Amino acid sequence: MRNILGAVLGRDGWTWRSHEVKLLSTSSGDTVTIGEISYQLKTPRSPELVPVKHISDSIPQTVAQHLRWIMQKDLLGQDVFLIGPPGPLRRSIAMQYLELTRREVEYVALSRDTTETDLKQRREIRAGTAFYIDQCAVRAATEGRILVLEGLEKAERNVLPVLNNLLENREMQLEDGRFLMSAERYDKLLQDHTKEELDAWKIVRVSEDFRVIALGLPVPKYKGNPLDPPLRSRFQARDMFYLPFKDQLELLYTAGPNVAAERVSQLLSLATTLCSQESSTLGLPDFPMDNLPPALQILNVFPMLSSQQLVQRLYPYNSILGKEGRTAVEGVLSRFELLDGRHQPAPSDVLSVSSSRDVEHHADVTLRVADKDVTFQVPAGTKELRPPHSSPAFISTPSHAQLLAEMMQSHMVKDMCLIGPKGCGKSVIAREFAEMLGYSIEPVMLYQDMTARDLLQQRYTLPNGDTAWRPSPLVTAAQEGKLLLLDGVHRVNLGTLAVLARLLHDRELALYDGTRLLRWDRYQSLKEQLQLTDQQLQERSIFPIHPSFRVLALAEPPVVGASSSKGSSGAQQWLGPELLTMFLYHTVTPLSRAEEISLIQGLTPSVPKEAVEQLLQLTHSLRKTNDPTAQSLASSLSTRQLLRICRRLSQYPEESIAHAVNKACLSRFLPSLARASLQKNLANCSIEDTPDSAEHTRSHSCTVKDGVLTIGSVSSPVYNPSEKMKVPDVLFYDNPQGVGKNKIVDRFLHLLNRPREYLQLHRDTTVQTLTLQPSVRDGIIVYEDSPLVKAVKLGHILVIDEADKAPTNVTCILKTLVESGEMILADGRRIVSGSHAHAQGRPNTIAMHPDFRMLVLANRPGFPFLGNDFFGALGDIFSCHAVDNPKPQAELAMLKQYGPNVPDATLQKLVGAFGELRSMADQGTITYPYSTREVVNIVKHLQKFPDEGLANVVRNVFDFDSYNKDMREVLIGALHKHGIPIGAKPSSVNLAKELPLPEVKMSGYWTTNQGGNARRKLLCPTETHPIDIKGPVFLRVQGYPCNRQESRALSFSEEKAHWQIPMNEVNIICDVTTKDGTNTHKHTQLYVATCNPVSLYAMKERGETIHCMELYDVFPRTISGVWQPFVTVAALGSPLDGQVVLHEEQSNTVLHLDLVTGAVRRLMLSQDSDQPSTKPSSWWSSKEQQGGHKMCRDFAHKNWLLFYKEDGNHLEVLDVLEGRVHSISLPINLKTVFLVAEDRWLLVESNTNKKFLLTKPMHMGAEDSGVCQLHTITEDSVSSGHGASELCVPQMLSCDQLPNENLSVALNQKIVSPNRLLADTGSYAQVIVGFPDLMSPNEVYTFKRPVDLSEKKGGEGGGHMFFRGGLRSSSAKQTNCVSLLSANQVVRAVPPYQVPLKEVYPKDVTPPMAAAYLEVTDLNSKKVKYIPVPRSMTVSPYTNWLSKVSDSDVILAGLGSGGVVTVDMGGYVRLWETGLDNLQRSLMEWRNMIGTEDGRPIQITVQRDSGLDVTAPKHGKIDPNNAPHVGGNQWAGGTGGRDTAGLGGKGGPYRLDAGHKVYQVSQAEKDAVPEEIRRAAREMGEKAFKERLKEIDMSEYDAETYERFSKAVRRQVQSLRIILDSLQAKGKERQWLKNQAIGELDDAKIIDGLTGEKAIYKRRGELDPELGSPQQKPKRLRVLADVSGSMYRFNGVDGRLERSMEAVCMVMEALESYEHKFKYDIVGHSGDGFDIELVRADKVPKDNKQRLKVLKVKVYKECSEGFYSLKTSRIIVKNKADYFADFAYCGLFLKHNSRD
Repeated sequence: MRNILGAVLGRDGWTWRSHEVKLLSTSSGDTVTIGEISYQLKTPRSPELVPVKHISDSIPQTVAQHLRWIMQKDLLGQDVFLIGPPGPLRRSIAMQYLELTRREVEYVALSRDTTETDLKQRREIRAGTAFYIDQCAVRAATEGRILVLEGLEKAERNVLPVLNNLLENREMQLEDGRFLMSAERYDKLLQDHTKEELDAWKIVRVSEDFRVIALGLPVPKYKGNPLDPPLRSRFQARDMFYLPFKDQLELLYTAGPNVAAERVSQLLSLATTLCSQESSTLGLPDFPMDNLPPALQILNVFPMLSSQQLVQRLYPYNSILGKEGRTAVEGVLSRFELLDGRHQPAPSDVLSVSSSRDVEHHADVTLRVADKDVTFQVPAGTKELRPPHSSPAFISTPSHAQLLAEMMQSHMVKDMCLIGPKGCGKSVIAREFAEMLGYSIEPVMLYQDMTARDLLQQRYTLPNGDTAWRPSPLVTAAQEGKLLLLDGVHRVNLGTLAVLARLLHDRELALYDGTRLLRWDRYQSLKEQLQLTDQQLQERSIFPIHPSFRVLALAEPPVVGASSSKGSSGAQQWLGPELLTMFLYHTVTPLSRAEEISLIQGLTPSVPKEAVEQLLQLTHSLRKTNDPTAQSLASSLSTRQLLRICRRLSQYPEESIAHAVNKACLSRFLPSLARASLQKNLANCSIEDTPDSAEHTRSHSCTVKDGVLTIGSVSSPVYNPSEKMKVPDVLFYDNPQGVGKNKIVDRFLHLLNRPREYLQLHRDTTVQTLTLQPSVRDGIIVYEDSPLVKAVKLGHILVIDEADKAPTNVTCILKTLVESGEMILADGRRIVSGSHAHAQGRPNTIAMHPDFRMLVLANRPGFPFLGNDFFGALGDIFSCHAVDNPKPQAELAMLKQYGPNVPDATLQKLVGAFGELRSMADQGTITYPYSTREVVNIVKHLQKFPDEGLANVVRNVFDFDSYNKDMREVLIGALHKHGIPIGAKPSSVNLAKELPLPEVKMSGYWTTNQGGNARRKLLCPTETHPIDIKGPVFLRVQGYPCNRQESRALSFSEEKAHWQIPMNEVNIICDVTTKDGTNTHKHTQLYVATCNPVSLYAMKERGETIHCMELYDVFPRTISGVWQPFVTVAALGSPLDGQVVLHEEQSNTVLHLDLVTGAVRRLMLSQDSDQPSTKPSSWWSSKEQQGGHKMCRDFAHKNWLLFYKEDGNHLEVLDVLEGRVHSISLPINLKTVFLVAEDRWLLVESNTNKKFLLTKPMHMGAEDSGVCQLHTITEDSVSSGHGASELCVPQMLSCDQLPNENLSVALNQKIVSPNRLLADTGSYAQVIVGFPDLMSPNEVYTFKRPVDLSEKKGGEGGGHMFFRGGLRSSSAKQTNCVSLLSANQVVRAVPPYQVPLKEVYPKDVTPPMAAAYLEVTDLNSKKVKYIPVPRSMTVSPYTNWLSKVSDSDVILAGLGSGGVVTVDMGGYVRLWETGLDNLQRSLMEWRNMIGTEDGRPIQITVQRDSGLDVTAPKHGKIDPNNAPHVGGNQWAGGTGGRDTAGLGGKGGPYRLDAGHKVYQVSQAEKDAVPEEIRRAAREMGEKAFKERLKEIDMSEYDAETYERFSKAVRRQVQSLRIILDSLQAKGKERQWLKNQAIGELDDAKIIDGLTGEKAIYKRRGELDPELGSPQQKPKRLRVLADVSGSMYRFNGVDGRLERSMEAVCMVMEALESYEHKFKYDIVGHSGDGFDIELVRADKVPKDNKQRLKVLKVKVYKECSEGFYSLKTSRIIVKNKADYFADFAYCGLFLKHNSRD
């Protein structure tokens, strides 16, 4: 093995990890392996297009992971979108990947000027013939290159959809008639046809290696156009945030080895804080993280430089931020001890500049810093250097000398930008700087509507009419090594400047004609690698960028607080996060007064001194005031202007200063206020305007004499010029994207076997592209038929894709074609419909083929789709059909085909989550409509890489939204709800602690007595009679949505899922039962009964609806809670599925309910229906506790139930199917009954607790009045001495036996026997072996409790039972104990005071507030564990009644084989998994969903065909003692070092186990942001918040109050603002300007081009409004709010007042800062009047305090009742007409049915 990149040791114990790119020799051809993913290399056809020198010496782990992900997507054939903050990182990762895999690249930087011709084909004219040249996308597709699109958010809407079909199906219709077709379809056609045939059909194969890598910023958060959903869904996203803290730190240590480590980490901490979420919430732009390495290079040479000054260059916060922002940044600076600007000296002067001997194109510069001289090397130009201070035209002042010295420092590493107000000397300083270093200057003036073309290359026409490209000055400057002066960066649009990002970051540039400029060293290494000469590379149009080339930008200070879009004033906040990454910034401070005087006197020596003094006094007094008018005057008196005045005064000393100033300020045309202000300031500075009456009246004479012109006293020579004369039935689809419109159409045509013509429309579609393309051959114009005309002629189907992207005025030409079948073409021909018989013979007509049809595909109109309203314009002429996303079942079936090996559970989660997201998009909660296409891509990924976790893979779709906080929260919520654990760590497993069970002991025998020795055999007579049925009545069964949440979203615990039952808060849950799924009904059914009022809720374990049946009418309402009904429920089995029996214990009412039909029947068990024992009055009059009636439901699934009365002596067996009751009389009084088998029941006698076993014949027929026998059971304990011990009453006795293997494990002996599991208060569990079938003594095995549960009273733990009033009055009715036989567990719900909390939780941990604990006794593992059940949100106020239901705040039932369900008193249902096998299986699945991560670094290996000798990373020393080593980087077999062999660790070549515990550092931990920085970010946010409150004088209490309303509508405000923004964008869209001398070739002007006409181009620009067109007015909104007293009165019932306040708050927040677009006011109406003013249109609230005031006023106005709404609305709408507005809208917030 040969290791290319060695491991570099840092200092201070910081070690570089070695991320080697290893080369292995193999014989199978070259492959690259990243981690475990391999890629087979191919030899590139044009190797000069493969990126070179992008892979750095050491690849950080994060980057390796990104590269691995891109490789996965590449292998899957998917296109990727790298999204992240501005900076070169994403581009560099893309290029590193392409270099690793040796792929050719086609790079295009998108800007707002990109048109479809830049991507597809461009037309050129050569020698009188017009032809097409393929552009980047087509070249990449046909040659199998990678298309890198940078800056998708810059392109204007509807341009990029031209790529949609190329991305999705690898198809594209080209302008020259060719059709690109995907490789597989092309190869399929090749089997049936020859290549010549396909060429004749103009079909071109798209290479299978073609991929697209898009690079973009997240919008919103950064400026730009949002992505069109159909385009976005075709990409897989990857969020590439800045490198993690540790990786950055290592990078910076190498950049500045002489800088103190602490200082480096302080700078990085500052940067990280300013890139945090809190920072962007404050509106601070991101810190340019990528500029830190160059900054550290400066610190490396100048360690004495102050950090604060350095930060100012990277992040000129004084210029870009307002007061609040500046305070925040300075707070962070001081927090990381970087506020050292005052103590550290700045460089004061450039002492000398001399040519460097050892490096060409460099100069040695010496700076004076404090009292030291520092010499260093900087790039220099190609001319002679000039020593400093030697220019007569440059007067040096101390501040300028310091600025030049600082510029020298920055020039060493990066391009710069000078910021300063106009006329302060930026250009002069730049010129002086250039001359010192021997640079030629190439000035480029930037202007507002400058296009990317103007910056790089322009089209022009040669004299013979040929089109050609001319490089711009910028390009020539780059090739010749000049200093490029970009003057006016603040004026040009950011979308245009973005084209230069790659030039400024990487020194690379791709031009429009295919030329590529490369960085000097990359060009040289390319030359060496390919063994080519400069000449050969230039023939392939590759040129080097001169190493001396530098860019110096000049700009005016950004206007703080201005919007970033160009306002009418032109002032704007232009310096955003993107520009910050491009330059280092230097501020040119205005000169001090003394400096300005010396400057003026140096440049105009003869000017009168007192005149200068007066002028400067005036100027500085104007500059210092806060009066905006005065400041605008000051800007007219810049240093440049003052110099001009002084030059004039020195020549014409008699002229008055006041006159000169008035002239400079054009005071004649100033508004009166400004003019008065100027006159006042002039008077203050005692500059008097002395009107010389003579001068004004004197007329000036004008003479020409001896070639000199003289006017008055001024003369000038006359110029002598050398040249005197130059003084159908059509189908139309409309639906959301990504649901398969194209697939459906292709399939449809395939089934019909109909040939199709394909047209894809886009923003730049013209009428010509739709009908005829004019073209020129050898000077003759020819028209080529478009697909539309061909389809009409040949009778093909015309498929028009993306119809909504084309301007509607173009698509309207389809209207006549469809309606009347006629259309006139540009060459004079006419299409006529075939039905016109006379059309056949006429010349110049094309008869429409009878088979011609059109299929139009479009997205639905409206936000967030960015198309035009095609449907609105042309929808009525097509038969329309909406294609929706597939139904869940269909989607699941389709995904199964894409991912046959993906587990079903995963697919169901995906379908559920995406279904929910789509319904949210339909409701408008989120803006992006997620499509099936995205789910398919996720499933394809999981199919190919099954080890990746689902939580990781869904990021491919959701990384697009990772920068939009609100959107991110909604998404994470939806994913968590469906159990996709995004954001969970594999380590977050919170399972309950296990405690050991006591040893199992045999504690005694149960003997069933046969025969008559102890007592006579007791026979129990039985009688049978039919049931009397009353009813049915039909009650309404209401369905509520079940908002089921998966509980294992962020961590894994026993809880599976939870949801809330929609019940009233005073209601009381009294029973829950479950019915396992059958073959017909797969899911387990849950039934929950409540008793105040009595209702029944039914739901499926995974269902979406909860069915509720309220039984108000059947049970009389309780009278003041005296009668407290208690209901139990039993679910019947087949064939009565879905039917239940409900039993009320006190009145012994038995109801049969059918939840499907809503039928309720009352079953009368005893024949004497009016039982004397329960007279109607007696239930609430008799105070003594009566024994209730009980129902045993163990065999309800067999459709029989048993009823008995406590202390009674009858059993009544109800057979529901046969409709009979068998009544059994007993010789004993009952306490409880346990059905231990269908024919054996255990009875417990009241008072004595003696047990009896009742055996009965299996079938009680009427004819065989079978007799039931009663046997006594004797209990003997092992130690017979304690024979008198009290008999226990079981709490639970299983009705079936433990499986034999479970029995053997539980008793630690191999045993096969009937058995029953029993639980009582004194034991965790008891196993009775042999019972109930064997008559011999049955052994009882007990797991005894240390303390009997009944002895643990709620006294000491009373705090937990905070709901309960006092102690319990009687024992609770629910025992809450179940046995899970297959899992070998007993689960009971116990109140917290019965739990040994001290053993469960460590000393320092406070136990959670729990409603109860689930005590899980596991007889397999011999462990008991306590799982806390979270406390319920609400609880019924009837605490006494509650305590009769259950000991703890929950009730419990078994669920399936290994789980239970609990319902707490607040109606919260929770499903738990307790069985160990189930838990382990679920944990495995959960971990797989998160994805495995072993903490091992990803290795990148390149395998070559060669027998090279290869060396590995080091193995490390071997320790003879084999002591454990942790970290340290020298011992082999350590745990957690950085690059030696061992386990864990962060680098290292392989894993070596020396038998120690492994110290594993997870990747997440490695990448985490240090806590200190997170804290700093939080504090910064809080501090700024408090400052803001102080500023607007708002108390924190008020802020909290306001936050309550604001928070409730935050998401809605966000959505509203997004919609308002998109309205704005549509309004601002640019148009095509025709007849231009530069731009795109205009097809309509081709002939003019041949005649030599120059204005044959078109370009995008903002159309000036037509003269006389009305001015754009703001939209007018009026909001009407109800402030009547009822709002206040009924707020407690339905929250109407709060909701209307939230609505008012939403309107105010959403419209903030859109005042120029919308004028709104808010008025209230109530009983007092109908026009109560809350917000006036001219005084809208500006901050939270004012908004809160409006809300308070609204509450105070809630006065007398009364209703004026209609009158109000009438008057208001009438008043509306008086306003000056484009459009008026009136909205009413009323209180009626305020739930809607």
